[in-house]
Amino acid sequence: MTEDSEEGLTYADAGVDIDESEAATAALVGAAGAAGEGTDSDYAGLLDIGDRYLALATDGVGTKLLVAEALEDYSTVGIDCIAMNANDLVAAGVRPVAFVDYLAVDEPDETFAEQIGEGLAAGAEAANIQLVGGETAVMPEVVRGLDLAGTCAGLVKKEAVFEGSAEAGDALVGWPSSGIHSNGLTLAREAVTREYEYTDAYPGEQYETVGHALLEPTELYTGLLTPMREHGVRAAAHVTGGGWTNLERLGEHRYVVEDPSPAQEVFEFVQDLGDISEEEMHRTFNMGTGFVAALASQDAEELAEQTGGRVIGRVEKGDGIAIRGLEL
Repeated sequence: MTEDSEEGLTYADAGVDIDESEAATAALVGAAGAAGEGTDSDYAGLLDIGDRYLALATDGVGTKLLVAEALEDYSTVGIDCIAMNANDLVAAGVRPVAFVDYLAVDEPDETFAEQIGEGLAAGAEAANIQLVGGETAVMPEVVRGLDLAGTCAGLVKKEAVFEGSAEAGDALVGWPSSGIHSNGLTLAREAVTREYEYTDAYPGEQYETVGHALLEPTELYTGLLTPMREHGVRAAAHVTGGGWTNLERLGEHRYVVEDPSPAQEVFEFVQDLGDISEEEMHRTFNMGTGFVAALASQDAEELAEQTGGRVIGRVEKGDGIAIRGLEL
């Protein structure tokens, strides 16, 4: 991959400043928090309903939709919408059970609506959850093109929720991503369109077009929930916006990642075209690993072998994230 460059493209240059986004989110949560009582994890809102929690997570597909629009191929973005929400619940230790979608359009179109519906159905089947409804809103003065988001509900016994914090001495187990997933697409799009159109042939053999390399749907990690519980996982991280800094959600420790899953070639493709630094890549993208769990070191290898993951590192006292020679 390219060497670090002070002039390389950044996520902020492309239009998304993570620090500003987090500050705005904190302001929203702070203002809305007074409206009711509930319990929040880093990935879901938890409502006490007796011996269980009703858990809710909401997210969208983001600017990946612009790639789908350019290719006139919306067949996989529904999978992304399911995965971005269901994976968040799994990171909290919650089994997803139901999903509702929200499609906003400037004008209705049966063709892309059908494709999105097919993707949602495929994602729901893969995640073993029920689609229980949704809403299509036509808002020509608010939306240009379309936006797709959704909310996922889950149920969990209170004692089954992950503790939410790793311990020094724990091992980190990671599972591969399928590619870029649905985060950092604003940066990826800015990089690749410096030299390519989305409809251009992809220079590697894995994809037909450049656009299809960016459209690879997000991996679903719902199948990890039961084995993670069985092996005593304390905390988990869905590696989404903010890239590897998501490990900070596992608690205030130092995370040493020595053997992450290899980054797929699409990341090098994006990095080279955008002259993006290694640090910026790891602060923006999953770089080959989409989900991470922290658990006692003696149980980590068995969990990894059982689920197709790998022991990628360890938790130490201190702070920061060390990966691939970087300090994040």
